[in-house]
Amino acid sequence: MVQQLLAACAGSGCGEFRDGDIVVVAESAVATAEGRIVRLEEVEPSDDARRLAGQYRMDPRLVEIVLDESDRVVGGIEGFLLCMKNGTLLPNAGIDVSNAPPGAVVLLPLDPDGSAKRIRAGIAERCGADMGAVIADSRTHAMRLGCSGVAIGCAGIPSVVDERGRTDLFGRELRITRRAVADCIASAAELVMGEADERIPAVVVRGTGLPIGDYNGVAAIDASECLFMGVALHAHPAPVDRENEP
Repeated sequence: MVQQLLAACAGSGCGEFRDGDIVVVAESAVATAEGRIVRLEEVEPSDDARRLAGQYRMDPRLVEIVLDESDRVVGGIEGFLLCMKNGTLLPNAGIDVSNAPPGAVVLLPLDPDGSAKRIRAGIAERCGADMGAVIADSRTHAMRLGCSGVAIGCAGIPSVVDERGRTDLFGRELRITRRAVADCIASAAELVMGEADERIPAVVVRGTGLPIGDYNGVAAIDASECLFMGVALHAHPAPVDRENEP
């Protein structure tokens, strides 16, 4: 379904798909096409859901869905539970209330990487173009106001480009840097797709120069390798308060 709609719209929107293009599709559009919609009236909250709903002032039916969709709930603030799902942290397990039918919520695609792979294959079959595909979601980031796009599914392009071994302007070897290119593409696409009633569920990104090939999946890391999660998971020295130093 998604592939057919994208192929039908490509002619009027971008002059047909081309080799090297990257199509970015909003996760809510993909999830809706895949039937990942739950009506709240059909949900019976558990005791755990009611307890968390009272603690964080949420609809207990929504909390029950969040619990079902999460690998682990690690905390929360009013209106949101912070969850681990598929190796990443996200609020409310990525469940969308906005842009969902009244009385319903939209879950994340069940297999975003698989969705991206199917979209890429479908476009190649219908249009003959060798492209990349990204499933994009919007997320908040630690200590930053607002949200930006991230890639939750990817196919046809490397999601991360390893820059280690290259040199900077002064000849120093890069030892850590990896570029999250799929996230950068998703964030750029979000500028066009928007977050409200723009009704632009997909964007074509052209001219990136990224290799197109048999790349599948969004690269992930263990929580212990993440700076933010690592600080929370491991003992560390007392914080230094520079503002109050004598």
